[in-house]
Amino acid sequence: MCGLLTYISAQGAASAKRDEIAAANERLHHRGPDETGLEFVDEDVAIAHKRLSIIDVESSHQPMWYADGRYVMTFNGEIYNYKELRAELIERHGANFETDGDGEVILAGFHHWGPDIAKRLRGMFAFVLWDRQTRQGFGARDHWGIKPMFHLRTSDGVYFSSEKKALMPFTDEKDLDTDSLAHYLTLQYPPEPGSMHKSIDRIAAGHYVQFDTSGELKTTRYFNPDFAPRASDDPQRLYDEILETLRESVRMHMRADVPVGAFLSSGIDSTGIVALAREFNPDILSFTVGFDVPGHYNELDVAVESAQHLGVKSIGTKIGPEEMMSALPKIVWHLDDPIADPSLVPLYFVAKKAAEHVTVVLGGEGADEFFGGYAIYREPLSLQSISSLPKSMRSGLRAVAKAIPEGVKGKSFIERGTTEVETRFVGNANIFGEEEKAKVLRNYDPSVRYTDITAPIYAECEGLDDTTRMQYVDIKTWLRGDILVKADRISMAHSLEVRVPFLDTEVFKVASKISLDERVRLRGNHTKYALRQALAKVVPPAIVNRPKMGFPTPTRVWLGNEMFEWADNILATSGCGHLINLEYVRGLLRAHAQGEADNSRKVWTVLVFCVWHAIFVERSMDPGITRADSQLAAKPAVGSMVA
Repeated sequence: MCGLLTYISAQGAASAKRDEIAAANERLHHRGPDETGLEFVDEDVAIAHKRLSIIDVESSHQPMWYADGRYVMTFNGEIYNYKELRAELIERHGANFETDGDGEVILAGFHHWGPDIAKRLRGMFAFVLWDRQTRQGFGARDHWGIKPMFHLRTSDGVYFSSEKKALMPFTDEKDLDTDSLAHYLTLQYPPEPGSMHKSIDRIAAGHYVQFDTSGELKTTRYFNPDFAPRASDDPQRLYDEILETLRESVRMHMRADVPVGAFLSSGIDSTGIVALAREFNPDILSFTVGFDVPGHYNELDVAVESAQHLGVKSIGTKIGPEEMMSALPKIVWHLDDPIADPSLVPLYFVAKKAAEHVTVVLGGEGADEFFGGYAIYREPLSLQSISSLPKSMRSGLRAVAKAIPEGVKGKSFIERGTTEVETRFVGNANIFGEEEKAKVLRNYDPSVRYTDITAPIYAECEGLDDTTRMQYVDIKTWLRGDILVKADRISMAHSLEVRVPFLDTEVFKVASKISLDERVRLRGNHTKYALRQALAKVVPPAIVNRPKMGFPTPTRVWLGNEMFEWADNILATSGCGHLINLEYVRGLLRAHAQGEADNSRKVWTVLVFCVWHAIFVERSMDPGITRADSQLAAKPAVGSMVA
């Protein structure tokens, strides 16, 4: 895993920014503390890199050159089918290679296949390369958006980077995107391709970009996750296909020249990954986290039991409210943009513990979106008694529901059943509704609504059943904007690489054809039914049908007790009062502490934004980031000015 930074000058003056580029590159040090690379290819292009050595440790330095200096590239990620592509390039095209790594395969593939190289890569990646002969550049981001890539266009040229913080020295840090803030208050993250800054965007997942010194970007979508569900006439054959495809994905994701471990929660996704990984490495280490809070917040016992059943060593860590409060500024700094997912905190500490032992870990991200794992995906089945009625009857029922007092049983059920899925399902988070956002935002704009984000996505999957459409929306929003951002940034905060075997193109090919009944079943409250049946051969019986947990965080408990004063102080002293009605939110916090309502997610969403604003806009809060946070000291820069 690595960090990349590229600058294409619009004025032929790249070398004039040598010191600025070098300093900005240091903001990515945590992504690659093993080696620093900086090349000024000519007056047009500067390419910088931070390397975390995983494959071909002794070689594969970056920036990487190919074809006698025609191409130069900086690359972040892992290509799991690089050996197969390398063999094909040698056999069909007589390609030459000077390294044994995966990066050179991208360069050789681009040389012989052009932009089609992006769709042929199996892995997680973001890369930018420059062709000195044509004076054109090319970049791509992986199919699912596992690896990040931001871009910034200015009058001086265009910049690309793995993290937004490396681009912020070249733009106005106070130029906030209020539309993104409005979406954040609903979704708990700013949706791609935008960011919390107007001038900085993301290259969307499954897209590649072509550019030159003019600064104009031509973006092309090379991949789209199309679902084509169909009933299986042989369920057991389907289960076997799922298991074997996932087993092969795990095998390929374990390709590395450094130690590989795995995250282990109490659910079936991570347990299944550990069970399959153990087949290839019986000594694999697993890592989990828990809290000193009674009830379902502590997964340590179940995870340890699963590890013992699988015969692998489990390393656990516990955290309390003090750790949560002290770590939040560092976490927010690493995120670049605010993400109000409380599970970021336990993930931060389990990643920190894992980094003490391994360089790579496997995670279970993507299983829910691919196989139908969230409980909300059963909702269309439960609402069928109403949603299947003629439109006129549904309209009448909705009028009846409006007359029912708030809190009366059945009101919400009727309202949701008479509301189209495009309106009622935003994604896996729906923090503030539009009415309350009008109270929270100082300058609420009613024309900016969450449907601005979801409507085009729903249009792409029209004709599919409602549950499949919900999965499709989550893949395009929740997975990209929350799940994968936190996995990348929080692991990279500790110079740790997270690999996600479920998020594999071959795994999706199987998942995309699973029928609705094999994904979710109303009777028995089943989710991920086919996946559970597939993993039943390798996962402990007690885990197969265990409800999803996923590092649950006791934010609700702590905000009403140990963390109340801390939270109230942040809200009282924040400098973002011109954007947010902080007194209103303090009222939500007080009501929460008094047990009047569970406002924990709403309060946490605003708290995270306040911390983000203090760090990146006000500069009134020191996140405490130092070189000591990286595992290794940086080595001298590789490369120099090239004529």
